[in-house]
Amino acid sequence: MPIKLWGRPSSARTQKVLLALAELGLDFEFILASATMGPVGHVAKGNPAYGIVDTPAYRAMNPNGTVPTIDDDGYVLWESNAIVQYLAMTYDPARFFGGDPKVFASASRWMMWENNELIGPMHNYVKHTIRFPEDQRDPKLVEAARAQLIAAWRIVDDQLGRTAHIADNAWTMGDIPMSIRVHRWHLLEVAGPPFPNIARYYDQIRERPGFATIADPQMHLIG
Repeated sequence: MPIKLWGRPSSARTQKVLLALAELGLDFEFILASATMGPVGHVAKGNPAYGIVDTPAYRAMNPNGTVPTIDDDGYVLWESNAIVQYLAMTYDPARFFGGDPKVFASASRWMMWENNELIGPMHNYVKHTIRFPEDQRDPKLVEAARAQLIAAWRIVDDQLGRTAHIADNAWTMGDIPMSIRVHRWHLLEVAGPPFPNIARYYDQIRERPGFATIADPQMHLIG
C-alpha cells in the first residue's frame, strides 16, 4: 500500500517529504491539501484543496490543521522533519544517515537549525517581495530578512567548508531541508556576498536525481 501524503507543492515543509520520498524511490499517493494558500498566496476558496485541513477527518489525523501529514499503512505522522526522520529510519538508514546515530544526530541538528534560522526570514522575504500586493510590502521587513539570511548563510558556508554536505561528507537527511533553502536562495537572487562553498554545494545537490522533485521555480515563488 503506497504512503499517503497530504500537502501543498509550494510548501517547503511538504517539499521536504516529497524530496525524501524521491530519494527513497517510494510510491506514494499525493493528496492536495491547503488552508488558505492559493496560487498567488491568498485565500482561494475555489481551490479544491482549500479547507481540507480544517475538516474533522483531517483534524483527527493532524490537530494543528497544517501540512504535511502522512499515513503509512495506518501509521499517521505530522511535522515535516519528524516525517523525514521516520522515513529515514524505516526505509533506508544507511542512505539517510549511514546507519550511524552520531550522523543521525548531526543531520537532525541541521534540520532543526533550518527550521529555526531559515524558514522565518525566508518566508518574510518572499512575502514582502513577491507574494503580497505591492501596497502591503514592508521594505524594512525585507531588509531585516535579508540581513538575517546572510548571517545564517555565513554559518552554512563555513560548515560546507568543513564537510562536503551539511552534516557529513556523505549526503544525509540533513541535506533535504538545506537543498530546498539553498535552491530558494538562488531563485530569489538576493543581493549579498558570495558564498563559494554554498555555490559548490548547490552544483552538487542539483546533480542528484531527486532534485527534479523540487526544481520547478513555481514551487518556490508562489503561495
